[in-house]
Amino acid sequence: MFRPLELFIGLRYTRAKRRNQFISFISAVSIVCISMSVIAIITVMSVMNGFGYQMKTRILGAISHATISGIGQSMEDWPRALKIAQSNPHVKGAAPYVEIQALLQGRATAGAMVRGIDPSLEPKVVDIGQHMVHGKLDALTPGSWNIVLGQDLATQLGVSVGDQVVMAVSEMRATPFGGVPRMRGFHVVGTFTMGMEQFDSGLALVNIEDAEKLNSLSGPSGIRLKLDDLFNARPVAHELADQLGQIYRVRTWDQDNANLFSALSMEKLVMFIILSLIILVAVINLISMLMMLVTDKQADIAILRTLGATPRSIMSMFMVQGVLVGLVGIGFGVGLGALLSWKLPGIVKVIEHVFHVQFLSPDVYYISEVPSRLDWQDVGWVALVTFAFSLLATLYPAWRASRTQPAQALRYE
Repeated sequence: MFRPLELFIGLRYTRAKRRNQFISFISAVSIVCISMSVIAIITVMSVMNGFGYQMKTRILGAISHATISGIGQSMEDWPRALKIAQSNPHVKGAAPYVEIQALLQGRATAGAMVRGIDPSLEPKVVDIGQHMVHGKLDALTPGSWNIVLGQDLATQLGVSVGDQVVMAVSEMRATPFGGVPRMRGFHVVGTFTMGMEQFDSGLALVNIEDAEKLNSLSGPSGIRLKLDDLFNARPVAHELADQLGQIYRVRTWDQDNANLFSALSMEKLVMFIILSLIILVAVINLISMLMMLVTDKQADIAILRTLGATPRSIMSMFMVQGVLVGLVGIGFGVGLGALLSWKLPGIVKVIEHVFHVQFLSPDVYYISEVPSRLDWQDVGWVALVTFAFSLLATLYPAWRASRTQPAQALRYE
């Protein structure tokens, strides 16, 4: 005989045509509900992963994976620090920089973070050069007093390529009329767009030598690094900090943006918990199906008990059916959910084209397309949680079946 007996009878009950067709209907509805719940959770989690990945990509397109800085405004012996950083096998690129807060004036006035860069080294660290709308970073030559603006910043200032802006920095110089900020005119030679407001409307680039002269600095503010694995930034930062000594500080991209990425992770966790409640609604159908099945099989349960089946065996037989329904629902849900997440950007484009709508307008949102990034770890968690809920849903009906008294169940048979 097929062993174990509980699995054999449980599968036989599942395949058998029931006298009460309504039970079969509820069973099918349970599978459909569980599948739709899994599809919904996987799709939403994939979209959130897509938005998170897009934000990380765009932020890391303008900032470095790690940054070495000094104690003061400028670094001491920065060529030594640059040499040590470049000798690390995990460092793919290194570039010195100067960052100053400045007030820019064109036809209008706006504050911005001005970053002095070396145009020959900057592409090894970030990819702003790949997001240029007008001009090139190579135009930022020493002594040219040229400037590249974020596209939104240029719009706020009311300037375009070929115009001039005046930069005022907080470095004060003494005059007969008192201290006044240091000012200098710059020629706009390019604009860029990163798709992130903090960069497009708040960042300007100049040559590093021009920035040092304007702010009376003797060296760069720090060194920006690009690593072979951005998720390995902290161990590499600790290693560099030990080599450089205490006069330098090494920070990583996740430390500089800790609040943002922590908020994204918390939002994803909360959304997962909320959407998991959909599964609870779906398994209510599973409980109803099993309760009706227990009532329908009272006579069979009584006969099995008289033949020597233990309450534990009876409980296992009905748990097999509930778990099987859950597994079938999970299987369909995972398969269709993964397929939908994979094809979602294309499906959204088709819907936008057919109905002439746009879900994410580029005038409002910096990410104009619905992104989707399937993470199999998330899929595994969704499947595990759904299976756990399905298993828990079988416990009470199976327990009720195990409590059946043979004499009472067979009294009117």
